[in-house]
Amino acid sequence: MSINRETTSDRVFGICCYVFATILMLIVLYPLWYIVICSVSDPYAVGAGKVWLWPVGFNVDGYARVFRDKNIMTGYGNTIFYTITGTLLNLTLTLTAAYALSKKTLPGRGIIMAFVMFTMYFSGGLIPMYLQIKNMHLLNTRIVMIILGAVSVYNLIISRTFFLGLPKELEEAAMIDGAGVTRTFIQIVLPLSKALIGVMVLYYGIGHWNSYFNAMIYISDESKMPLQLFLRRILILENMSEDMSGGIGDDETKFEAEKLKMLLKYAVIIVSSAPVLIIYPFLQKYFDKGVLLGSVKG
Repeated sequence: MSINRETTSDRVFGICCYVFATILMLIVLYPLWYIVICSVSDPYAVGAGKVWLWPVGFNVDGYARVFRDKNIMTGYGNTIFYTITGTLLNLTLTLTAAYALSKKTLPGRGIIMAFVMFTMYFSGGLIPMYLQIKNMHLLNTRIVMIILGAVSVYNLIISRTFFLGLPKELEEAAMIDGAGVTRTFIQIVLPLSKALIGVMVLYYGIGHWNSYFNAMIYISDESKMPLQLFLRRILILENMSEDMSGGIGDDETKFEAEKLKMLLKYAVIIVSSAPVLIIYPFLQKYFDKGVLLGSVKG
């Protein structure tokens, strides 16, 4: 029996792959690491360019000012509410619609899919959408942040393809035992779709968490604005609340005040990104498996 031995060229190729993957990983991770160390470094060291790999002069004043800001806490609460309720609505509509469209016995399935695919490439535009929202009296309401984009066509296609790949014998056996369509979907199909659900939660959840454009267009009440809209004000418009910027410019010079503002920006980025970074590792295994199943089967 011949044994395949690794040749020198194979070893060289493997080493090159590891080196390339390591370099790519460092390129991706360093910007995040840089923001983390800058957020806890002395603002003067950050402004002088002394912070590269490790924090210089440990300082958490930026985080203290951020959590003192009422707008940040309000935005956090709103974003959590929009993310949870919006994702639940997304899952309900997407999974039920995809399951129905995966059935060959559904009348007009091809026509429905054609209309769904049409909306993926063509839309009425921003102005007609705004007028429609206004006519429905949904301007400046929380519900507008939840129902807009309630179903993603891309996610619907992934879910439908996933359901097409499930064993039909299990559903047939359940129906023979007297289970209806709804019971079969809840007790048989959904438990087999944990990977898909994990992917959908990740896609929709991150989409809601990072969403700011709809709020910028349809929400004017600060008490209903999401966190990312306040983050945009701070990072792009440099508009900070009095709670956050209090004290800046009183005792510090103009140069020092600018450095402290920079420190606040780094702290806000970390505070707004932390929940997603914490949750992602728990959903990664479902993400990898679910995308593959939803992409190649059918």
